[in-house]
Amino acid sequence: MASWEDVRRLAMAMPETAEVTSRETLSWTVNKKGFVWERPLRRSDLQALGDQAPDGPILAAQVADLTVKEAFLADDPEVYFTTPHFNGYAAILIRLDRIPVEELAEVITDAWLCRAPKRLAKAYLDTQP
Repeated sequence: MASWEDVRRLAMAMPETAEVTSRETLSWTVNKKGFVWERPLRRSDLQALGDQAPDGPILAAQVADLTVKEAFLADDPEVYFTTPHFNGYAAILIRLDRIPVEELAEVITDAWLCRAPKRLAKAYLDTQP
């Protein structure tokens, strides 16, 4: 299963990515736009999730749109979830200790593609097999 070191390695492998610390949490940005970030659960999240609230590390990731978000949530609710704070927002929450590293790599790449400038995303995609 994945760790914060895996997140860092995979995110920083994407072109023009920067690692930023804000309010003691990590995030990874491209063109100053966050695409994945550490997202500890807040009191309101814990209240909303109740007994279903995970206690491990949580990563948030940008997704293309709300349809993609719903697909992630339906695909594997043991890994992907959301809270009312993210209602209407194209991002998912990930139980980091439950996602395989290979799957995390895909999520991070897709998140980066959502936020990268079009020219940079195209250049990246043109180099992929």
